[in-house]
Amino acid sequence: MRVYLDQAATSWPKPPEVLQAVEHFFTDVGCNVNRGGYAAAYGAAEVVLETRERICSLFGFGEESSQVIFTSGVTAALNQLLKGLLRPGDHLLVSAMEHNAVMRPLAQLAEQGISFDRIPANCEGGMPEHRLEAALESLLRPNTRMLVTTHASNVCGTLMPLKRLGRFCRSHGLWFVVDAAQTGGVEPIDMKAMEIDALAFAGHKGLLGPQGVGGFLIRRELADRMEPLIAGGTGSFSHLEQMPEQLPDKFEAGTMNLPGVFGLHAALGWLERIGIDTVQNREQQLLERLLEQLEGVEGLRVLGPRSPFQRTAVAALDFPGRDNGEVAFRLDQAGIMVRCGLHCAPNAHRVLGSYPQGAVRLSTGWYNTPEEMDYTAHVLRNILKC
Repeated sequence: MRVYLDQAATSWPKPPEVLQAVEHFFTDVGCNVNRGGYAAAYGAAEVVLETRERICSLFGFGEESSQVIFTSGVTAALNQLLKGLLRPGDHLLVSAMEHNAVMRPLAQLAEQGISFDRIPANCEGGMPEHRLEAALESLLRPNTRMLVTTHASNVCGTLMPLKRLGRFCRSHGLWFVVDAAQTGGVEPIDMKAMEIDALAFAGHKGLLGPQGVGGFLIRRELADRMEPLIAGGTGSFSHLEQMPEQLPDKFEAGTMNLPGVFGLHAALGWLERIGIDTVQNREQQLLERLLEQLEGVEGLRVLGPRSPFQRTAVAALDFPGRDNGEVAFRLDQAGIMVRCGLHCAPNAHRVLGSYPQGAVRLSTGWYNTPEEMDYTAHVLRNILKC
């Protein structure tokens, strides 16, 4: 049996219409947008526009679709947001569970005089439920400009309290930036209700699109302040050697990944038909089936919150007294594909008590089955008997 449980890294397989859309682009379209005055180019531009509109709807953006910016993925999106908005002397707050897609840009920015403080986390990777606002206020400085957080930990799935954080940011004049890499397509997000100023998304995870496409949504006020990280041709205002201020052109220099956008367009259509709640429930039920069969098994520790209401469908497992890499290798020998290590989030593992050994991460997706969960639990129990 072949069991793919690395959905938190990238979802697989994709809906059939995603593959068909990518093939359609290469077979029947093949051109660029904003660079051709012919029907095929105009048709491709319509697909790009519809994709922006679907993303606005999915994330409850409530502003113009031109404020949806496509990038190569969530890492490029976060780099643009952090490096484009922050200036030397600025200070920001970040969660203690951040991926290196946030922390490595911040390490670079620290060399330019930008500083940050981590928001305290509990042993399950969550923010303190009591007196959260007081904890945040204790970290504020006169030069604090921004609060950045992942929506859910990529290590153990712990969800962050976006509504409370959004209210705090609004009341203290901070920009609120959210990394939705792990939650786009599997957790409801309403940017307007959560008072999110900018949200970065990955196309290839919960949105079930191809690799190499993602982006961010940004409020107009921030877009006007933000400097583009990459400059070049946009197919517009070509008489100028300066980047245009018009959106999305300001942040989309160069050739767009149109095969990826076509695939994402189809994936978003599939998600609209199925519904996020349906996807979320299925993935959670699968993971719960697996964890129930591992309950009480000796030599196994589940990291993060146990409640499905406090996390995504991700389980990070630590095997005290064993080499986690060896467990992952044994799983692979049985046809079960998982992610082992520090998951590009070393501080998250420090919080969870799994540094430096890391953990074995299992993450479910729409196309996983109950039988696969039973098989995985059976294999893990056998490994732990040896």
